[in-house]
Amino acid sequence: MAEASETKAVFLTGSLMRHVVRMSLTTSIGLMAIFAVDFVDMVFISMLGNDALAAAVGYAGTLLFFTNAVNIGLSIAAGALVARELGAGRSDQTRTYAASVAALGVCSAILISLIVLLNLDSLLSLLGAEGEVLRLAARYMTIILPTMWVMSFAMTAMAVLRARGDARRSMMATIYGGIVNAVLDPILIFGVGLGLDGAAVASVLARITMLIAALLPAIRVHNGFARPSPAQVIRDFSAVRLIAVPAVLTNVATPIGNAIVVREIASYGTEAVAGMAIIGRLMPVAFSVIFALSGAIGPIIGQNFGAGRFDRVRAAFLAGVKFTAIYVLIMATILFLLRAPIAGLFDAQGETRTLIYLFCGPLALASFFNGVIFVTNASFNNLGHPIYSTWINWGRHSIGTWIFVMIGSQLAGAPGVLLGQAFGGVIFAAIGWVLVSRVTTRLSKPTETDPFATQNRIHALFGRRGW
Repeated sequence: MAEASETKAVFLTGSLMRHVVRMSLTTSIGLMAIFAVDFVDMVFISMLGNDALAAAVGYAGTLLFFTNAVNIGLSIAAGALVARELGAGRSDQTRTYAASVAALGVCSAILISLIVLLNLDSLLSLLGAEGEVLRLAARYMTIILPTMWVMSFAMTAMAVLRARGDARRSMMATIYGGIVNAVLDPILIFGVGLGLDGAAVASVLARITMLIAALLPAIRVHNGFARPSPAQVIRDFSAVRLIAVPAVLTNVATPIGNAIVVREIASYGTEAVAGMAIIGRLMPVAFSVIFALSGAIGPIIGQNFGAGRFDRVRAAFLAGVKFTAIYVLIMATILFLLRAPIAGLFDAQGETRTLIYLFCGPLALASFFNGVIFVTNASFNNLGHPIYSTWINWGRHSIGTWIFVMIGSQLAGAPGVLLGQAFGGVIFAAIGWVLVSRVTTRLSKPTETDPFATQNRIHALFGRRGW
């Protein structure tokens, strides 16, 4: 067993662009492993020759993303708190925060999974699923949902590793999970003949693998978790809540926006839903680096904020945006050149092929604005203004989605739905950039050196009144 040691704040010195590139690429490799397996899942399921199976995965994926938003929000809180306390030199507090978030995550995941399971058919029907597609999606969800608590614990452990600058071990946890999933997929889907059930069972075993692979180094190498106790969790709840609640609300907005899109796409038939499901698997594989930015740049900003290095906080944000622009331009070019082979891989025809071609063109370029939103949200979460992330995401995935999706649908059918969704992202990326500029400018003012102070005073006031 490796001896646990104290971790130093590694992001307070050195090139910020180098830190951003290393953390983003390392984190994205792990994400890509998971997303690639989801992509392979879709390929295998398409090979079964039943469009209803692909559509079922699309509906189930939307609902799973909604439940997983809670896990993501809590892992953001864990990463932000650990990075900030590490930068400030309070190593003992990093361990208690990590343990408290893990305990809260497990409890909330068990509760949420039970609620969803009891209302599964109704929730899937709200998304537009019906008949055979509804039955298949419900069966798929029933297998995966009971392990929501496993995923919550795993994501918290990986957030702790990243906050301590150990992106490599966080990456390896997801890679190990991806390998387990990739190996078991063809065996269970085709070899054992379980079909869609086999894909779900493989995902469950992959989640368990990720938890083990992330938790062991977090404890053994970094001594990253204190032994939790009810008193400790209650004591830390206030600090965790200040970031976790807005972060959870922020991430809940995303599946709501996706649900709006799914609902509108469903009106154009199974081909359109299947096309969107394929895009949903293809996008994170191609843009895993962009999806990784929130988790990658958060610790860099958090450590420097905790240490009072506000000049490096501002520079880290700009480095993240520049990196996003370069990566999106390169990947969009690759997708455009490979659009025909990608469509052929899924034997895509009609509306399905049209949507895949659309993704490999203007929608790929629009991913730059998604990246900007990820960087701004990470900045807000680590600078004591998580509520700004909530405003941006809810605005983008409610008004910014519904209005433009409806307009796009009327003007251009199913492709217009996706174009409208992308246009809303452009607007709210610009709003987020303006807000980040205001926050980082205020950091250098003596009266606002601790952006958490206002929130802490409000919490203390509410606590005294029993709110």
